[in-house]
Amino acid sequence: MPQTDMGRVLLRDIAMAVGLLTRLPVQLDFESARARGAAAAWAWPLAGVLVGTVVWAVGMLALWGGLSVGFAAGLALGAGMVVSGAMHEDGLADTADGFWGGWTPERRLEIMKDSHIGTYGVLALVGMFLLRWLGLSAVFGGCGAVAGLGLLTSLAAITRLPMVVLIHALPNARGVGLAQSVGKPAREVVVACAAVVLALSAVGFAMAGMIGLLPSILGAVAVATLGVGLLARAKICGQTGDILGAAQQISELVGLAVLMAALAS
Repeated sequence: MPQTDMGRVLLRDIAMAVGLLTRLPVQLDFESARARGAAAAWAWPLAGVLVGTVVWAVGMLALWGGLSVGFAAGLALGAGMVVSGAMHEDGLADTADGFWGGWTPERRLEIMKDSHIGTYGVLALVGMFLLRWLGLSAVFGGCGAVAGLGLLTSLAAITRLPMVVLIHALPNARGVGLAQSVGKPAREVVVACAAVVLALSAVGFAMAGMIGLLPSILGAVAVATLGVGLLARAKICGQTGDILGAAQQISELVGLAVLMAALAS
């Protein structure tokens, strides 16, 4: 493939990732995007970096404006949900409702597809929001501007990798929906995605002066991904877009937990 064509493919993949995983306005050729499908999944962490940058920027602006750390963290969380369309939060809520509201894989999938939210979903959203708020408060309160940028963008990139791993490793449980329309990324795409994450996170943690913490973060996220994958296989015999969103949220939570512990020590 000529160098110019390769450059166009890479730029189109990045635009696809941003268009799929955020609500940021991008010009996208939907026919080309549909044809490219899961081959563009390597770029999903780059979309995460954009979300992480917005979260950091809103939080820092709030701090520079004289607001408290907790208030700044709340605003930053809200900004992240607006930019991402809260699709990962929606996936978490649907997963919680389905996994614990049904007794068979078919019934669980039916509940997950229902647009109404149940008690398990509400509790999952509230609990996740509060715990992520605590984690972000620790980052904004314990890091300077440059370190915070490096940590938050790195974590946002890292937590998009589990989505690519699970969509590759597990069959689609429903046969329709967003995850099915994207398709299954090849192993080479997963490896490329992991390489992008390692490069981005190494730079980000070096900016924060915490490069030694990166293996712990990656290990914790890997364990969380494995847990979500095993649970999804047991509950619905595969993955859906909701499972991918839940994996991102849970990975972000465990990553923030490791950061909190490190900053407190």
